[in-house]
Amino acid sequence: MDRSAADMTDVEARSFGHVLRDGLAGLNAVLAARCLVAVAALLLVLVTLDPFPDLRNPDLTAVVGGRMALTYISWGLLAAVAVPFVAVTDAPALKSLVTPLHLCLVGWLLINIVFSESRGVSMQRFVLAASMTSLAVLLPLLPPTQRSFNLCLGAAALVLLALCYLGVFLAPQYSMHTALDVTEPQLAGDWRGSFGHKNVASPVMTVLVYVGIYLCAAGSFVMGPTIAALAGIFLIFTGGKTSSVLCLAIYALASLVCLTPSLWLKRLICFVPLMVMNLLTVGSVMSPSLGAMTRLLPLDPTFTGRSDIWEFALAAVAEKPIIGHGYAAFWDDVTARQTAQGAEWATSAAHSHNSYLDLAVTIGLPGLLLVVLVFVLAPLRNFQSAQAHNRSAALVKLFLTVWLFGLYYGTTETFLLERQNPIWFMFALAVAGLHFLARFQCVEQTEPRADSLSQSGPP
Repeated sequence: MDRSAADMTDVEARSFGHVLRDGLAGLNAVLAARCLVAVAALLLVLVTLDPFPDLRNPDLTAVVGGRMALTYISWGLLAAVAVPFVAVTDAPALKSLVTPLHLCLVGWLLINIVFSESRGVSMQRFVLAASMTSLAVLLPLLPPTQRSFNLCLGAAALVLLALCYLGVFLAPQYSMHTALDVTEPQLAGDWRGSFGHKNVASPVMTVLVYVGIYLCAAGSFVMGPTIAALAGIFLIFTGGKTSSVLCLAIYALASLVCLTPSLWLKRLICFVPLMVMNLLTVGSVMSPSLGAMTRLLPLDPTFTGRSDIWEFALAAVAEKPIIGHGYAAFWDDVTARQTAQGAEWATSAAHSHNSYLDLAVTIGLPGLLLVVLVFVLAPLRNFQSAQAHNRSAALVKLFLTVWLFGLYYGTTETFLLERQNPIWFMFALAVAGLHFLARFQCVEQTEPRADSLSQSGPP
């Protein structure tokens, strides 16, 4: 009996060991899959399925448009895979996203689509934007630890930078603006990397500079400086004036916010300059006195004649101030609209060159107000809470810096709620990261227990 019992104990021990090893192997496979989805999402938005477009091709728009089905499928599949992964382990984090304010914003967007001037176009583009935004919001939760999140972020950044530099040196006709470009030959010589325009490449490189600085602060003394240096050099050669000026200025502003204890002082530091920038740009065409003041400045606040576009967009807001013209549907067919004499070229614009004005045009003033509440005011309050709980200071600062850059970048470019826009993706990721860090603690390392992930918050 004793020998038999001992044999049984030995068999049970071996069986338990096999089960434990199999369980850990399965757990590691799941964790690897989560990281793979995170990296795939980052590369899909940064590199896209159509990298290095040939701007010399007059049929480029038709070529890219013909591949949109694959883009929709890719984003939809990634979102469909990411949601179950996160739902199993981070249900409390997902539930925290269900707030009255968030529901109001989604509800208003759906109402706006119903009353859109191009309902089919708005619905189609909203599906893509919803898939992309969902992945951006879920991405901070996908990697199981902060270290794995750092590795995912760094790996995607290095892949993008390698592609961009290889393109510049090996195929400059596909990665630099040239005099043979169909639309803007005057940009010849400016680097654009794998992107379709320098105005996309430059803000992405600015964000990568912030990522590199963050990785340095997180202890990555090789990958961090490499990313920051490569992105900074590339940013300079893009010739993107707005992003180049904002890059260091926003980081300094974020550093000042981190050192300021009071939430009200933080609001003054963040939002007063932002309001001034909007007044100097869009406000200059709304008020003759503001316009006279801006003309006295030593720089051009209209950023090369964008005042005509702003006047045109403001007239569109006045037509439908409440419901708007429809999500992402206004600028497709504006050539027939009336403009002021001498400003007819404004009808060829692809957007209003101001994110806040563009939202007023497309989803109306109530929609703009909801976006401001969710994406402008709430993140700073979340930052204050995360900072008060001493949660991953370096990561919190990264999210704060990317969020601030987006707010100020939006005064001269359009990206808020824009489908397949890398700046919107990184901005939404930062906003979601601040939301989660205000409510949950980071997981520093994964414990070898099947139930360890059930308590995991953001990275």
